[in-house]
Amino acid sequence: MEKKEILEQIEKLDKEIENTDNKLGVLYLRADLYTKLQKHSNAINDYIAILDIDGSYKDAAVKLDMLKTIVKFVNTDIYASTNTNMDPWM
Repeated sequence: MEKKEILEQIEKLDKEIENTDNKLGVLYLRADLYTKLQKHSNAINDYIAILDIDGSYKDAAVKLDMLKTIVKFVNTDIYASTNTNMDPWM
């Protein structure tokens, strides 16, 4: 699936979320598409919204934990190390 197709799908899901009472499945699909685009913060927000509606939705909880781990490692500042002597054993 190309980026353009994914964005079109997200737009359709946005409209569906506004017009439906059962948002769980639609939010889950949109979160999955955001993950494919590597828009992790949007996907995290959708998974949090799912868990706010239904706290027992295990797939959403697992994917939320996975994305939080990914974001933690992607946003690691490699220059924040106090190892100024470049000691490989530190």
